This record gives sequence, structure tokens and C-alpha cells, in this order.
Amino acid sequence: MKNQYLKLKEVCREGNISTLRVIMYSLYYKLVHKNNIVLHPKVKIYGNKNITTKGKRVLLGLRTVNFATPKEKTFLNISGQLIFKGGFSIGKGCKIDIRKGGVLEIGKGGYMNSYTQMVVAHKVTIGDNCAISWDCQFLDEDFHHIYYPNKVKNHKKPLKSNDIYIGNNVWIGCGVKIYKGSYIADGSIVASNSIVKGKFEQENCLIGGHPAKLLKEGAHWK
Repeated sequence: MKNQYLKLKEVCREGNISTLRVIMYSLYYKLVHKNNIVLHPKVKIYGNKNITTKGKRVLLGLRTVNFATPKEKTFLNISGQLIFKGGFSIGKGCKIDIRKGGVLEIGKGGYMNSYTQMVVAHKVTIGDNCAISWDCQFLDEDFHHIYYPNKVKNHKKPLKSNDIYIGNNVWIGCGVKIYKGSYIADGSIVASNSIVKGKFEQENCLIGGHPAKLLKEGAHWK
């Protein structure tokens, strides 16, 4: 308990927010919504009943980068399901929209840094111990159809899954965009500002580019 308090105090110091204020606000939230969530007073959540934390502590709106101002707001709109399988941290200024029927499942021990955005209409899975840097984007749906002359329609092709899967111990660099149907295997590294739309099933690889491709095999990170 003491270690948790000291860690929270350090996070609050970095985020320029009173630890006592965060504790009081979080206790109120826990009493009302029955989830183990420690959150900044500027966090706004719609659909609290659709969040599952499985008893582990989740931090919302506290983790920051040096260019995030104290007034940044974190917003979660949960019409589907948000499932935390363990402790996790979502930083200042993040925006998450889970549509009805959508599922966002997040593993333990990782974090999502400031300004990252997610729109989940189907399913996004994030494994254990993943590091998601700032200003990333996850979209598992196109939301619009494109029509043009002589467009080929092939009804025999099986429909591909829109789901996004991120394995365990994956590092996603800043500004990365990950689109529907993407698969990133365990231990992988995604270079900053890459655009991922495809399957990378080999573990411990460095991928990157526009669109992303395999750059190096046997990659590791700490």
C-alpha cells in the first residue's frame, strides 16, 4: 500500500496535480461506480457501467508528457465494453470511443501516453506490458464506403476481420496509426509515425513505414 501511494505521489507530481485531490476524487468514484480506478478530476467518462477492472488499479488522465498542459482533458465514451485485465495507465488528453457492440481489451502492466485516440466499433486487443506512445491512433472501422467508376466487386472473397490485435510486450512509437485488420506479434517495435494496416505475425520484429513493412528481425526493447 505504501509503495502504491509513493508511486501515485510521483505520478501526481509529474502531472502537476495534488495527490490528496486525486485520492479524494478517486475514492468518490470507487464508491459510486465500484471500479478500482484512480483518476484526474478532469477525466470525463460516459458509460462507467461498461468498464471492468477485475480489481486491479487503473490510472486515468494522470500520466503525462512535458508538453501536456494541466488543463488537458481525458475523455472515455463507452457504449460497448472496456476490459482491463490488470493494472494500466491512460494518459492526459487521450480520447477513447467504444461503439455499441465494440470491445477494447487491455492487458496488464502497460501504458498509453498523452493524446492517443481510439475508435472501436469491433474489437481491439492490447496485450500485457505494452508501451503506447503519445499521439497514436487506433481505428478498426472505415466508417465510409468509397465508390468510383469500374470498381470491381468480388463477392466470392471472404470478409476479413476488422479486429486489431496487439501482442504482449509491444512498443508503439509516437504518431503511429493502426487500422482495421492489423496484427502485431509479441515483442515487436513499431517505428514512430508508421501507418499499420496488415498482419505482422513474426515475433520480435521492427516494423515501420507508410505503409508499415518488416524492417528488422530479432529486435528487442526495454
